[in-house]
Amino acid sequence: MQLAMIGLGKMGGAMTERLIRGGHSVVTYDRSPDAVQHTVTLGATASSGIADLVSKLSAPRIAWVMVPAGQPTDDTINELAQHMDRGDVIIDGGNSNFHDTMRRGAELTKKGIEFVDAGTSGGVWGLKEGYCEMVGASDATFKLCEPLFATLAPPNGYAHVGPTGAGHYVKMVHNGIEYGMLQAYAEGYEILHASSEFKLDLAQISALWNQGSVVRSWLNELAARAFARDGNLTDLKGYVEDSGEGRWTVQEAIDLNVPAPVITLSLLMRLRSRQPDSFGAKVIAALRNEFGGHAVKHS
Repeated sequence: MQLAMIGLGKMGGAMTERLIRGGHSVVTYDRSPDAVQHTVTLGATASSGIADLVSKLSAPRIAWVMVPAGQPTDDTINELAQHMDRGDVIIDGGNSNFHDTMRRGAELTKKGIEFVDAGTSGGVWGLKEGYCEMVGASDATFKLCEPLFATLAPPNGYAHVGPTGAGHYVKMVHNGIEYGMLQAYAEGYEILHASSEFKLDLAQISALWNQGSVVRSWLNELAARAFARDGNLTDLKGYVEDSGEGRWTVQEAIDLNVPAPVITLSLLMRLRSRQPDSFGAKVIAALRNEFGGHAVKHS
């Protein structure tokens, strides 16, 4: 099927490639002409702007937005809405706050434009392994767009989790859980690294733990990759960003009177990482770089 992809960064560019490989027709736009041209070499159709992009789509038009959360997403959706008609669809696949998503959905509904929030997980590995898609939409709109989710996801890797807003809500909590998991690995490996009794090989141990251990996971596989390159993570600065979802998860837990001490403390440890270095923060920085291609700071 045909769609547009707006935002061709680490996620949007790779998603475009996976969609084209899956037989879909993609019209692309990005502020970087080089990024657009790269997708053309993959088989996409280039556009020079939002209006041009919409003009190259057939009704019902589907435009997938992969730009930073907040004002950039608002601006992109508002511009799209100026050129789209009733029955057209806008999908936000970024990490938007679910409150913003519900507001945007209500505003677009007044114009007869359908809005889908697709919480997308998979990072830089998604092109090869597939993206987990957590979708909020009406039943009819989900069915219309389902071939796209099926192409992007691995087997059983997408679900219609509820109405507009539900996708980003589920993705928010997903990322809050991720914070806690990363912090647990960081603390464990820091203890091993600090041992005065033993000189431990973290590459060996992380690889070992992926063989039948109850703490085996994809994240730990990525830890093994990072430690295999440098068991001391010497070249990394232990500075860890938070992109918002952890904060929103903690706030939602407070609003719902749900105790979430692990996620809350893992968020606070990211703030700690912006103070003098700790090895645990280096571990998190390394893992985020491994699974999502997130930028790291070097010593």
